[in-house]
Amino acid sequence: MNRPEKTLFSIAALLLLAAGLLCPPAFAQWDPYNGEWGKEDSGYLRVMTWNVKDGICSTNTKQEGYNNWTGLVVIVAALKPDVLIIQEAGDNDGNGTGYNSDSVSTLLTVFNLFLNGGYDPYNGNIPVTAYVQKYAPGYSLPYIFVSSETDGYNRNVIASRYPFLDLNGDTKSQLSDMPYVNSDQWAPGGDGGIRGFQLAEINLPDGEYLKNLVIGNSHLKAGSSSSDKADRLEAAQNSAYLVEYWFNGAGTGSPDPNNKINDYPPATSILDPDTPFIWGGDWNEDEFSNGRDGPALWMVRAQSTQNDGTDRDRTDALYDTALEPISGQRGTFGSNSKYDYLAHQDSIAAEQLSFIFYSGNLSSGQIPAEVQNFPTPSQASSTASDHRPVIADYELPRVSTSFTLSVSPTPLMAGQNGTFELVGGQPNTAAYLIYSLSGIGSTWVPQLNVTLGIRNPVLGRSGTTDSQGAIDWIVPIPSAGAGRNIWFQAAQQGEASNVVGTSMQ
Repeated sequence: MNRPEKTLFSIAALLLLAAGLLCPPAFAQWDPYNGEWGKEDSGYLRVMTWNVKDGICSTNTKQEGYNNWTGLVVIVAALKPDVLIIQEAGDNDGNGTGYNSDSVSTLLTVFNLFLNGGYDPYNGNIPVTAYVQKYAPGYSLPYIFVSSETDGYNRNVIASRYPFLDLNGDTKSQLSDMPYVNSDQWAPGGDGGIRGFQLAEINLPDGEYLKNLVIGNSHLKAGSSSSDKADRLEAAQNSAYLVEYWFNGAGTGSPDPNNKINDYPPATSILDPDTPFIWGGDWNEDEFSNGRDGPALWMVRAQSTQNDGTDRDRTDALYDTALEPISGQRGTFGSNSKYDYLAHQDSIAAEQLSFIFYSGNLSSGQIPAEVQNFPTPSQASSTASDHRPVIADYELPRVSTSFTLSVSPTPLMAGQNGTFELVGGQPNTAAYLIYSLSGIGSTWVPQLNVTLGIRNPVLGRSGTTDSQGAIDWIVPIPSAGAGRNIWFQAAQQGEASNVVGTSMQ
């Protein structure tokens, strides 16, 4: 008799769904030609970097209309990053609406208004009428880190869907700038530059991802003078050293093996091999046209192409290959100059998709629904900022949903206890053992039923897996009756195990 794997799986999944255990979020597909700008896979991690040109500041209007605040809001609402890194926030003077640079606490309030709405204490305490959740209900970035580093005008911000957590044992999950580096190897020594190399260590969901994530955000010095170029390069070299020697351990297994990084308390471990570092920002130099090894190359490659790269395995990391998908333009500061980057450790995180968003290149049918709320949707990008955001979707190491169910003793005998072991599922999540009777021409009807009776030997046995995704059930084996079979299967998070069974005579 054929085993009913597909039938059991589909019924088990439907039962779990009905029980409210399977509630996957809805994600739009990636189809920009038809106005769909979402992730191809809801499990990908989306990171977005954007220089917002001072539009997120306390004195700016927060009213829906033809203004930079609304342009910024509707674009973030449309693209829905899991992690958003922002440069040039908090500068009221640069925005032309005030004379001060926002403090950390003020900018934190402003960013919450930007995402969630509320009453604007900086403009008469009136309600904010343009905010991200207005156009993207249910989307949230509840964890916000505003950098204390400033050039006197601008601040960097990291906003995350997931909470911050110390990952390297130095008791800190957030740093406004990297620890000071003493000169070593190819690093000149110093810090992350004029606005700092902002860092956030992030706790990803245990049931979905194998480990966690570190995010970096930097806004390097602008300008074309020799001192401007030198400043950018020094900051990039120091940042690359930090990634290679502090987070990666330079192949030694220990953080800061040369004792050059002034971190206190010091880190006690390097990152787990399944925890990637992803970093980006406005690096203010186009690596295609600068005529030298500039900040982007140093960030990913370090000094050479071998044995000192910023990937975990000491090869080169990669920076994004993003293009605006409709026009094919590579520019993020205008159509030709690429100043904005996202870099990743490609031995851990795989870039599945990267793109630049610019509404000015889109026809009406290509503009996301959220951006249609802007008074002239095609002008949302140019009104929001002089930079275009870079977005990348990454496949990170994920918890396997493939698992097996084994049983002992074999064969099973009526009246005995059978031990069923589920192995390789998702850790610390609900799992169900389902078993059912069949005979020739019979219908399979597994149920989540907590009682066992000889006349209706159908049982749903629940439990929670341990940290390795394993669980054991001990189940009394009923008599199936002559000419009938009894089959067993486990279900977890919408997936189903192999089927095991026995015949009764």
